[in-house]
Amino acid sequence: MTAKLINGNEVAQQIREELKQEVARIKDKVIPGLVTILVGENPASVSYVTAKQKTSKELGFYSIQDNQLATITEEELLKLIDKYNKDPKIHGILVQLPLPKHINETKVLYAIDPKKDVDGFHPVNVGKLMIGEADYLPCTPAGIQQLIIRTGAKIDGAEVVVVGRSNIVGKPIANILLQKQKGANATVTICHTGTKDMTFHTKRADILIVAAGKPKAITGDMVKEGAVVIDVGVNRIGMTPEGKAKLAGDVDFDSVKEKASAITPVPGGVGPMTITMLMMNTVKAAKVHAGIS
Repeated sequence: MTAKLINGNEVAQQIREELKQEVARIKDKVIPGLVTILVGENPASVSYVTAKQKTSKELGFYSIQDNQLATITEEELLKLIDKYNKDPKIHGILVQLPLPKHINETKVLYAIDPKKDVDGFHPVNVGKLMIGEADYLPCTPAGIQQLIIRTGAKIDGAEVVVVGRSNIVGKPIANILLQKQKGANATVTICHTGTKDMTFHTKRADILIVAAGKPKAITGDMVKEGAVVIDVGVNRIGMTPEGKAKLAGDVDFDSVKEKASAITPVPGGVGPMTITMLMMNTVKAAKVHAGIS
């Protein structure tokens, strides 16, 4: 068996077309507004924010890119967030991480109005996810769920194994997929660095989600025949002859694709979904603000 490739670029584009139509439908009542706040000039952060702004404009959003010097004080940044909390034209606020060391990232994230927290990281939104009443799902886990759904894999009743317990991916995707809801209702196991027999668990998985932060941590002999494998990892493992970064996922793609029924590539799998789900959350926030169903 050679696995079907789960193309994140294609799925992301499908969702973006749906969002573009939704923005056109509601534009007479509300135009989704998104502000991205960038502190400093970290090259990776600049790249991420540029991509987010480009996508939001393509979808017809009201978009603001607010660039601040790395010398901005914590107090000044909190005041800036408060300004956007009160701005009725802004429905989503994203502060690009990481922040300079003199700024407390937790305090900054907590300062965002939960109703405008389209990243889904505010403790209010995390708590609502836990009880199955989330307003906004964290973007990468939400993208993972959409990839699985749109691949046609059956989640209801499936054995799902998540490798990794981060607050950004592992914990939230586990919580999303165990909810008694459509597109979920799975039996979920979380594995991590303290797990004694990783292979025992991964070989039971109908759906295996790997966010371990270690290149090629999962190999073919650790995967059940016919499993759906979602590789969240992006690791630099060297340079190509052309001088570009050589990337690998947390899954050993070549061996796992011979066992899995479907698998995400790296790059081009989960990555494109994250920005798309940020856009979906912003549209949802705008509709809630305007009282549109």
